[in-house]
Amino acid sequence: MKKVVVFGGGTGISNLLSGLKLFPLDVTTVIAVSDNGSSTGVLKEELDIPAVGDIGKVLLSMANVDSDFVDLLRYRFSKEGSLHNHPVRNIMLAALIDTKGSLTEATKYMAKILRVKGTVLPLTEEKVELVGIGEGEEFFGEESVSQNVKNIEKLSYDHEIHIGQEIKDAIKEADLLIFSPGSLYTSILPHLLAKEVVKAIKHSKAPIMYVSNLVSQPGETDGYSVGDHIAVLNKYLDGRQVDVVVANSGDVDGKIRKKYLDMEGKTIVPLTGVEGIEVIADDIFSIEEERIRHDALKTAYLIFSYMMRESR
Repeated sequence: MKKVVVFGGGTGISNLLSGLKLFPLDVTTVIAVSDNGSSTGVLKEELDIPAVGDIGKVLLSMANVDSDFVDLLRYRFSKEGSLHNHPVRNIMLAALIDTKGSLTEATKYMAKILRVKGTVLPLTEEKVELVGIGEGEEFFGEESVSQNVKNIEKLSYDHEIHIGQEIKDAIKEADLLIFSPGSLYTSILPHLLAKEVVKAIKHSKAPIMYVSNLVSQPGETDGYSVGDHIAVLNKYLDGRQVDVVVANSGDVDGKIRKKYLDMEGKTIVPLTGVEGIEVIADDIFSIEEERIRHDALKTAYLIFSYMMRESR
């Protein structure tokens, strides 16, 4: 069975993984743990633990259990009080860190409960914060970085982090390395701020794939093309480069485009600036409740087809 390592965090990677789990692939997912917003940020500070939010989202996207149980773990407490806005999954992961001794073991146990196919691992066991530096200013924390990308010249962590041997081994043995859709500067690049990840990728023989975002993220990637996203990734890959990109070539309805621009300030990422790289382009978006999402099955099928073609 072909081995895949997927790097990411947030909604984008969850959608991608929900498609990949339908194919005969051995998938290891590595999730960034530098989020500091909402429930995740509160638990991170109060309990002195890594961010658990994105890990919980990913586990639920890959779950193979009763939908009522998944809905329970997604439930957010709505009444005012100490539990306000906390989803059950975050509370459960925080408790498991205490009982199992680490976020990695907590994640593995929750994956077992949810009958997740594949392996989900946190990037690091350390509580860590993103730091952006530019023009004499320092922007501390993911939320601040996201809002000030245009003023940031260098992105780093508040301290050098270490990753587990399991992640290093997965990268070494992989047949394909994938950077998922998601917030470029706050969900994807955090993986490449870990020196041990970059070193492992540098020595890996697996091709590097980027599954491009469908829409821009206000404040982070306004006006970015697919090629612009790849250029940023290449800058942090330290000698290696993205080998192949999966991108949307379908035409999104004008009314949906206008709504995204008017309501959220988001625009469609144009398929330009991709000269000199293998491009797998297709109509890979779907509209769910008037929101633009990757068609999980079709996107995963294109990835699986690429791998089968490469193996031949």
